[in-house]
Amino acid sequence: MNILIASPEVFPFVKTGGLADVTGALPKALKKLGVEARVILPKHKGIEEQKFPMRYKNYKISCPISQTFVEAEIVESEYDGVTAYLVEKDEYYYRDYLYSTPDGDYLDNAERFAFFAKSILEAIKVIDFRPDVLHCNDWETALAPVFLKTLYRDEPALYNIATLLTIHNLGYQGLFWHYDMHLLNIGWEYFTPNYLEFYGKINFLKGGIVFSDIINTVSKKYSEEIQAEEFGCGLDGILRTRKDDLYGIVNGIDYEDWDPGTDHLIPANYTAENLEHKRVCKAALQEAYRLPVNEKIPLIATISRLADQKGFDLIGESMEEMAALGIQYVILGTGERKYHELFTDLSKKLPKSFAIKIAYDNKLAHLIEAGADIFLMPSRYEPCGLNQLYSLKYGTVPVVRGVGGLEDTITDYAAFPDKGTGFKFYDYTKEAMLDAIKRALDVYSDEKKWKALIKRCMAEDFSWERSAKEYIQLYKKAIEKHEIH
Repeated sequence: MNILIASPEVFPFVKTGGLADVTGALPKALKKLGVEARVILPKHKGIEEQKFPMRYKNYKISCPISQTFVEAEIVESEYDGVTAYLVEKDEYYYRDYLYSTPDGDYLDNAERFAFFAKSILEAIKVIDFRPDVLHCNDWETALAPVFLKTLYRDEPALYNIATLLTIHNLGYQGLFWHYDMHLLNIGWEYFTPNYLEFYGKINFLKGGIVFSDIINTVSKKYSEEIQAEEFGCGLDGILRTRKDDLYGIVNGIDYEDWDPGTDHLIPANYTAENLEHKRVCKAALQEAYRLPVNEKIPLIATISRLADQKGFDLIGESMEEMAALGIQYVILGTGERKYHELFTDLSKKLPKSFAIKIAYDNKLAHLIEAGADIFLMPSRYEPCGLNQLYSLKYGTVPVVRGVGGLEDTITDYAAFPDKGTGFKFYDYTKEAMLDAIKRALDVYSDEKKWKALIKRCMAEDFSWERSAKEYIQLYKKAIEKHEIH
């Protein structure tokens, strides 16, 4: 089976969030199971400088965009044995940010990602690889299945390709004004509620949902939640029409990159059998954030995009009460300017209790997972979440709101003391969140119970092999569905 995974970001080339981790790790896991999996992504600014091999094989493409044709080149590269194709078009992708600046989205995102979706299909025509399944990810690639069944439906090289669309976060849909329809080069008959129209706008993700052979989300709970109004983001109706083709697969994590026993990015390695060096990591983390170095103080952490979805309004409201509990709290992330300002001010107000680094910093992310005692994820909704899975492996106990993948992957200690792997709350209120934190701190104060909890967390297995086997089954379903139609 040949699989081409299309994504706007793939680790280790480029990353803004969990999407890159998933699309970087899945092909490696698939290859171990005998599937030939490759990736395609835009050649963003900064990739060239990372010393990946860049092989120019004269893979030239030309894509229709409105009344003209836009040319680009497909550059071949690789990482960890996985072949990657990079769409080189500096006009679109050589920018400081992938999707938006701190002040808002790029104004030409409709054109940039309509082009990317077409470039994926044009690339398949010129590279030496014929996928059985095109695996698309999120709105940035969601037009590829649309184009396969409209603009490119008579292309012999593309006729037999089945499609799977993975929705990593339904909150991001690729919404653009209807005047951008000309960029797609498909007829206005597709600008209707049954296809791409969404309250007067073009919806890229909706197009992918309608036209893909099979759809999945990144946890079973989230696949159910998005079919209801609360979490459906306006697409619950169209998703219910595809419910027989909609599946949930919990993301795996790459234990080659995320394992405290072998992690070269942390100051000292440790295992469940020998936790002594976790203290070394904690001290290093306190130093990195210029907090008082004291192993007795409970250290809570969050690594996240600073956005409403992630529960930062609750955290902002609760900071002074959290500090009064005698804890330290650190945040790593970038996002909405209002949160940059709010938390910068709070760090000045509470210098011994709270600190923030407004950055994307992979090395510091590893140190946080290793050095923190508790990891806080109070999300409004959470399709899967990866940091709670990293935290389990590093013995950093998760405190989470029981939604989406957080509900699927964390067992509540209060409800199941013998099986619990974290602490949950359900009401989206600061009181419910603070109550869960207090429950965690009660157990933290009992060293014997806390150590047993840490060991149970570290024994959890969310390796990619299990998830990759489930994806193989979805690829087979997509091929069957495509053959029927």
